Amino acid sequence: MYNPVKAAQVIAHLACKAPDRTLDVIKAIKLVYLADRESIAKFGAPILDERRSSMPHGPVNSQTYSHINGEHDLDACGWSTFLEDCANHQLAVKAGIDEDDLDELSEADIQCLDAVWSKFGSMGKWVLRDWTHEKANVPEWEDPKGSSTPIPLERIMAMVGIDSPAEQAALVENNNKVSRLLSQLA
Repeated sequence: MYNPVKAAQVIAHLACKAPDRTLDVIKAIKLVYLADRESIAKFGAPILDERRSSMPHGPVNSQTYSHINGEHDLDACGWSTFLEDCANHQLAVKAGIDEDDLDELSEADIQCLDAVWSKFGSMGKWVLRDWTHEKANVPEWEDPKGSSTPIPLERIMAMVGIDSPAEQAALVENNNKVSRLLSQLA
């Protein structure tokens, strides 16, 4: 089940590392995707439970992208507790929010986010966008020719070297289903 609060906290954690506590939208969505990819490679599961897609500007986490674009009530889902839109396609960490407020993130999540920031944080949005288009870097991305095509979790797992990617993807999906059922009971 997609957790918009956790997604906002992922972006807030990354933005807290930027000198002005802001991230360009394109850079933010690329970093989110790469953090999920890092988590898959290290721990066998993504940080965020959502679909991913190949889009003209590279791979994206679909639901996080739609939240960034304001396609949801950001106050009602908790997103705007942590992030706010700024001018010129920038996302900013809300005033008063710091790392201690990001309680949806596990130590494993933070480890992956920090690794991604260390590697990509200094890249500009267009350099990072172009980097994600290189087959040597993100081979699961396929040019959607102006549209959008799904990136199955199994394909990402295969590309990052997970043994038995179909079985691992099924395990992640089953764990997510159990989590959804438990959250409905709570």
